[in-house]
Amino acid sequence: MEEQPKTELRRGWTTGACATAATKAALARLWDGAFPKDVQITLPKGETPTFALAHHAAGDGWAEVGITKDAGDDPDVTHGALIVVRVAASDGGVVFKAGEGVGTVTKAGLPIGVGEPAINPVPRQLMLDVVDQMAGERPQDIEITVSIPGGAALAQKTWNPRLGIVGGLSVLGTTGIVRPFSCAAWIASIHRGIDVSIADGLTHVAGCTGATSERIVQDLYGLPDHAMLDMGDFAGGMLKYLVKHPVKRVTIGGGIGKISKLAQGAIDLHSGRSQVDFEALAALIDDPRIKGANTALEAYQIAGEPLAQAVAEAALRKVQDRFGGPHYDIVVIDRAGQVLARAGA
Repeated sequence: MEEQPKTELRRGWTTGACATAATKAALARLWDGAFPKDVQITLPKGETPTFALAHHAAGDGWAEVGITKDAGDDPDVTHGALIVVRVAASDGGVVFKAGEGVGTVTKAGLPIGVGEPAINPVPRQLMLDVVDQMAGERPQDIEITVSIPGGAALAQKTWNPRLGIVGGLSVLGTTGIVRPFSCAAWIASIHRGIDVSIADGLTHVAGCTGATSERIVQDLYGLPDHAMLDMGDFAGGMLKYLVKHPVKRVTIGGGIGKISKLAQGAIDLHSGRSQVDFEALAALIDDPRIKGANTALEAYQIAGEPLAQAVAEAALRKVQDRFGGPHYDIVVIDRAGQVLARAGA
């Protein structure tokens, strides 16, 4: 079979970039009397993407524009969503409001204050810059309402409910660009989860590799939802941030495969970026049978509980030696939700 040529993954644009473009086009109608055919904005690193208007409307003293979000080849839950901005006169200065499908912040620890619409600092600044550029000699007294129709349902597929952002999505973006399959957005969400936990006074947080391990760890310790950090494969992204923003206790939970990688020094646990060393696993409990295993689960089926316990203890040592700081504990869990081993509890 002829090998297919590799094609570069297509990048996309953040909700913040779309909202900025919509703001600029809506202001053109409000202040200059006509909607543009399309609209170009300047992003923080100098890129100048152009956006087509997917929706526009105007009335007495207001104008609004919708931009369809194109996330490129990234599996973003907001890909295809309509980002709508309505502009109207404010009572003074630039005021941001959350419309349909945009969340409101209810917990401290996020970069936006409690009670504010969940429009992050960089998108806010981009929209402020557009107002400044377009106002000319006019007073910059503008109310900017951002809506994402259907955003409340989409938000249930994100970390927003756990972070205390209620009613919808966040308007995000630090560069304006969505890079396909980037780890940055996930790690940023872990960091915001830690910030919220600390601001709420929590002293015990947990990061788990999947939904089953998260459920078991949460039940095991009676932790609230916002103590659960959605670590996934990004143990390093969580632990490095916790070094600088410490809490008293950190629990790490996961299956035997992921925790075996952690025990061998890996902090990115994705199957494409780290692998279990079965010779090292065999040496851990002096059981040469494990050398021929194809998976950590098979190794566990060969050696049983002693291997799981040795893996938990080795993972704990690796984390303590590398990151220090709080009290750590490790929980190894099977796919059925049974606890196989614990260390540091």
